[in-house]
Amino acid sequence: MSFRSVVRDVRDGFGSISRRSFEVTIAGLASLTGHHRGKAQSSVHELHDPTPVVQHSRWASLPPELLRDVIKRLEASESNWPSRKNVVACAAVCRSWREMCKEIVKNPEFCGKLTFPISLKQPGSRDAPIQCFIKRDKSKWTYRLYLCLSSAVLDENGKFLLSAKRYRKATRTEYVISMDSGNVSRSSNKYIGKLRSNFIGTKFIIYDTQPPYNGGAAALCPPAGRTSRRFTSKKVSPKVPTGSYNIAQVTYELNVLGTRGPRRMHCIMYSIPASALDPGGSVPGPPADDLGPRLLEESFRSTVSFSRSSLGDHSGDYFTSARFSDIAGGERDDDGLDGLVKERPLILRNKAPRWHEQLQCWCLNFRGRVTVASVKNFQLIAAAQPTPGGPAPSNDHDKIILQFGKVGKDMFTMDYRYPLSAFQAFAICLSSFDTKLACE
Repeated sequence: MSFRSVVRDVRDGFGSISRRSFEVTIAGLASLTGHHRGKAQSSVHELHDPTPVVQHSRWASLPPELLRDVIKRLEASESNWPSRKNVVACAAVCRSWREMCKEIVKNPEFCGKLTFPISLKQPGSRDAPIQCFIKRDKSKWTYRLYLCLSSAVLDENGKFLLSAKRYRKATRTEYVISMDSGNVSRSSNKYIGKLRSNFIGTKFIIYDTQPPYNGGAAALCPPAGRTSRRFTSKKVSPKVPTGSYNIAQVTYELNVLGTRGPRRMHCIMYSIPASALDPGGSVPGPPADDLGPRLLEESFRSTVSFSRSSLGDHSGDYFTSARFSDIAGGERDDDGLDGLVKERPLILRNKAPRWHEQLQCWCLNFRGRVTVASVKNFQLIAAAQPTPGGPAPSNDHDKIILQFGKVGKDMFTMDYRYPLSAFQAFAICLSSFDTKLACE
């Protein structure tokens, strides 16, 4: 049996997961374990039984050396979507396969690949930006984020990552961010955060359903609206995230009628310390001890639908997410923040464009990733934050951390890198879409 045949057999045997209720079809697993195919469906919670059927399959008894070699070869060969679905399928076979995938598959920060749902809230690659694009639907006020599957700017095939929907209020605008391309609302169990603006569109606050791990945001901006979530009877569950934590703030300078030139913006990332860009710096994340076996099982099992997406048909092409409250290990007590060292948050600012005499317009070098002039286009770099008697900022402070720009009607590119996550970058880009009465 060839290597690809083994992977295909494992993937097909795992079954499928329902979008709406996280139900797992284990009919294929029955052929591996000798059970009758009549028992076709089981909820994901039933898989936490102390004697899971999957663990007694023939694949669970592979020698560790052979299993490590299989996963390593698969990780190296299936580096791009949609073929990367095979890596997720292997992680969902059984506990031993899952632990091996946890050991071999690295975070996006080190491998530059988005594999599991939790990758969307982990920092991007340090080496090169992760290329994505956003499709806007003006009729429905929705925005969808896709991972680029090719280097072509106008290629409309991508792996669905996140979606957002705009809700206009009397005094503000809100963008609800979800991992579901269809049900984009706060009542969805795939809701992961939101963006809220003030009335004139100069100040935006990014809210996450999970508290920051460094405690800095809790100290600078206390969480708001922890109990403001509205639930239907079906959604009330300890696993559904109920928090609303201020993790970042995006501010646009007043610029009435554009008399001061292009937009000027800066972002205060409360959940990212300024030291993250220093040599040896890092973004706080969940400790390894917080990711218990059950939480990893939930995260790995809940990724399905890996077909190549067509923007005309969004069905069956999204990350089905485990609740981030489970993955993050729950909320931290505020009492534990006293012992944490309060660091200055990372501040990002837009790179100032230069005036082109021949074209008579403001220009930025997007290296071919942006092709249409728009007031929405921007590049973000780290703002210089010199400390008295401290070392000069490193070269990492000059790198473009996030760039966003227009390439066609209702189509925009979004390239981000460490220390931002896909969720944070998407929320910042959404602020550029909003109407700004006093900024242009």
